[in-house]
Amino acid sequence: MDKIVTPNKNGLKGEIVIPSDKSISHRAAIFSSLAKGTSLIKNFSRGKDPHSSLQVVQALGADIEFLDDTTVRLTSCAKLQGSSTSLDCGNSGTTMRLMAGILAAQNFNSVLIGDESLSKRPMKRIITPLELMGAKIYSEDFHAPLKIHGQNLHAIDYKSPLASAQVKSCILLAGLFTDGKTSVTEPFVSRDHTERMLKFMGADISVDNTTVTIKKSLLQPQNIEICGDISSAAYFIAAGLIVPDSKIILKNVGLNSTRAGILEVIEKMGANVKILDKRIISGEDVGDIEVQTSELHGCEISGDIIPRLIDELPVIAVMATQAEGDTVVKDAKDLRNKESDRITTIVKELQKLGADIEEFDDGFVVHGKTQLYGGCEVNTYNDHRLAMSMFVAGLISKKDISIKDFNWVNISFPEFEQYFSNLEV
Repeated sequence: MDKIVTPNKNGLKGEIVIPSDKSISHRAAIFSSLAKGTSLIKNFSRGKDPHSSLQVVQALGADIEFLDDTTVRLTSCAKLQGSSTSLDCGNSGTTMRLMAGILAAQNFNSVLIGDESLSKRPMKRIITPLELMGAKIYSEDFHAPLKIHGQNLHAIDYKSPLASAQVKSCILLAGLFTDGKTSVTEPFVSRDHTERMLKFMGADISVDNTTVTIKKSLLQPQNIEICGDISSAAYFIAAGLIVPDSKIILKNVGLNSTRAGILEVIEKMGANVKILDKRIISGEDVGDIEVQTSELHGCEISGDIIPRLIDELPVIAVMATQAEGDTVVKDAKDLRNKESDRITTIVKELQKLGADIEEFDDGFVVHGKTQLYGGCEVNTYNDHRLAMSMFVAGLISKKDISIKDFNWVNISFPEFEQYFSNLEV
């Protein structure tokens, strides 16, 4: 499905409740399947990726009932059952990488598969540490499908070469079933939803700076309320800052410090943003965000902040086209290993619209401020975040743009268009 985006002439006004956090939804489904009893998960994501996690744990024996569109009752005996068929992770790297850690420590064999895009994404980053724990995983040049021969593993102290919540979570989940202490040390702290939820569910887990340690634990079922996804909020934050005459409030947004790097960046860029009604829900920091059109200036984005905004960098690039001066992104080479090569794709598509942007090996530089002209077709490369970023670019372009295969937004945010229409005057 292609999408025509018309420039917004009147500003964005009003308030919306940001939909459920995708990362936390994945973990709620997966971790609840490891707890004996019934967990009630409220505000579960409507995105396809978290539903892949639900389908996988259901295939492994969890009983799942939807009480309404976003409320899930999940009952488990805490002992996964082998599946006679392959476990389909769809487009979800989170599902595949987290489940690989769990399944490597079971007493049965499993096969994890994914769609064409997921099958191209690198899995060596999890296979290597799992093999150090004694796992047996067979793959095609470290890509899916992953054939996992479950068995007893041993604890390790792993020094990760990259800050990745998926890698960290994979190892910690394997350690959940392993005698001794399993530790993961990262170069920088990546998002910590796994640590927070495992602790909330009773795991013996501790954090010391960039090192997380877990011991064999039995998880307890919980009632889990999932906050709004700051990665979803990012598109509205960017649009609210750069679409003229805008003022919006984004409700129920997760403010976890390991995810909220975009808020630090826009503060550096001079954004007019306020955080309202801060609170804690199911172990996560939450608040409302007020955003107004602002005069932005460029800045450098690099180092330890990158893992805390890696998914938001494409829309930050769009926002940077409207900032005075240069916005430089460095140390973000892992963008090349997402659903698309997000460095090449965002540079190429923004250049089509008239942006002055250059590609580096580990990032890009945007020379601002520039008028985006539009009047052309842009591609999504089967990447939901690129599709949504191009939508925001279309709102400030001089002419309409056509976004090819826009339906990929359904992977993470099927309500995306409706939410924007609710803010248009």
